[in-house]
Amino acid sequence: MTTDFKEAASAVDPAATAWPDQDHDAGPILKLQGVGKRFPGVIALRNVTFEVQRGEGHVLLGENGAGKSTLINLLGGLFSPDEGSIWFNGAPYRPASPLEAFSRGIRVVHQELNLLSNLTVAENLLFEHLPSRRGLVNFREMNRRASELLAEVGLDISPSTVVSRLGVAQMQLVEIAKALAHESKLLVLDEPTATLTSKEVDRLFEILHRLKERKVTTLYISHRLQEIYEVGDRVTVLRDGQHVITRPLQGLGIPDIVRLMVGRTVEDQGVFREDIQPTGEALAVDNLRLTETSPPISFSVRKGEIVGIAGLVGSGRTEAVRAIFGADPKADGTIRVNGAPVTITSPKEAVAAGICLMTEDRKQQGLLLEMSCAENITITDLKRLSRRGLLDRATENAASERLVASLRVKTPSIFQKVGTFSGGNQQKVVIAKWLYRGSSALICDEPTRGIDVGAKAEIYELMGRLAADGKGILVVSSDLPELMAICHRILVFSQGRIAGEVPRAEFDQNRILSLAYEEYGRARGN
Repeated sequence: MTTDFKEAASAVDPAATAWPDQDHDAGPILKLQGVGKRFPGVIALRNVTFEVQRGEGHVLLGENGAGKSTLINLLGGLFSPDEGSIWFNGAPYRPASPLEAFSRGIRVVHQELNLLSNLTVAENLLFEHLPSRRGLVNFREMNRRASELLAEVGLDISPSTVVSRLGVAQMQLVEIAKALAHESKLLVLDEPTATLTSKEVDRLFEILHRLKERKVTTLYISHRLQEIYEVGDRVTVLRDGQHVITRPLQGLGIPDIVRLMVGRTVEDQGVFREDIQPTGEALAVDNLRLTETSPPISFSVRKGEIVGIAGLVGSGRTEAVRAIFGADPKADGTIRVNGAPVTITSPKEAVAAGICLMTEDRKQQGLLLEMSCAENITITDLKRLSRRGLLDRATENAASERLVASLRVKTPSIFQKVGTFSGGNQQKVVIAKWLYRGSSALICDEPTRGIDVGAKAEIYELMGRLAADGKGILVVSSDLPELMAICHRILVFSQGRIAGEVPRAEFDQNRILSLAYEEYGRARGN
């Protein structure tokens, strides 16, 4: 005999109340009933009801702004619901903090990374339970345990490395290793493969399969729809903050999922613009050296051309483009824009020369989270808005409204703080600010990280329009199908050098991966 869920949830002492007629090892591990959450001007979740079965791989999907991030923040103890009830592991669940969520058995790996950048990798991995001896931290034991965790996720770095020295993809693997340090009842993974290459993705799937054998439940969020079949048994789709469907993945194709997510048919991959004929030089790099001993890097991007950069985590992709933009120092090298040499020692000089960089870490490096959407968009060129030393707010608002509409940024107002936006909508604002600047060369580092399938198609189409207008576009991506869909050429980075260049007529995923691994293998003596 079962008891009505709402009656059970309204018990006088909910913390001590379990689901009637069941123990903690039976029934759903997670149950949401009528859950709602509001923010100023936004209804993030409305009457969301579904269950996650014990030990299953459960996939959570939806467009940017559909409510996924809000839901996992409820589970992780960052927010509390305004309506409805959540039950976890047989008891009502309303954590007051992330620490309480962790103690109850829920571990969340957020899309926006939450590592302590001034501490070492080992300290981050074992922060909650640092090994000690006689009241002091046992650093030898801490590094030993950290090395085991890093090996499990396939990350070849020293545990004593300070986190601030890592790239975003490496930080993502550290976050996953941290989640594995203390096995939880429910592991929530928000876009865990967004910056990972195929090798790291395969390793992650192996880990998730092992966890499933140990009856660990996973809630998996991803915009890479082709990978959800590797980890998921059932899927829940949200749209505009409401529950659309929960059902088994078996028999459900990607086109069906897309229609459920966005309410229309969308092409998942970009379409290469055959009509674009690249002309003169937009951006060129000659003998760029990141350090005195690093190998030289030389390449060019023509006007109207989209050039991709592929490579493994740690291959030097991001380091190279940051040096070009002046965000990181370089030891040597010449940079040309529109055929003319330029001196770049800072991002300010790069922007003045006509180079823009969409960084892979939008939260820390791409946006001013406490400022409005309009202010973030126009900050790249305030001179256009100045009238006798004062900002022309009407002009600023008009330009922002136009770009918000063009990129389909979901916001109740251009005056909303971007810190309240979903990850995907934040990325659109980053793109908008550089479109407002209107530079000659656009460098995009993981441009569709955390972007839903509908927005991806729009961004691909936008890149095609920019190339047709004569912009040179350099795209760094861990998603090979993405690069192969939109690029004229792909440069393959490995161990800090360009291991090879593949023209469009010769695109082949195995060939590109072979170039990436070949140099890596030689460096390791394999």
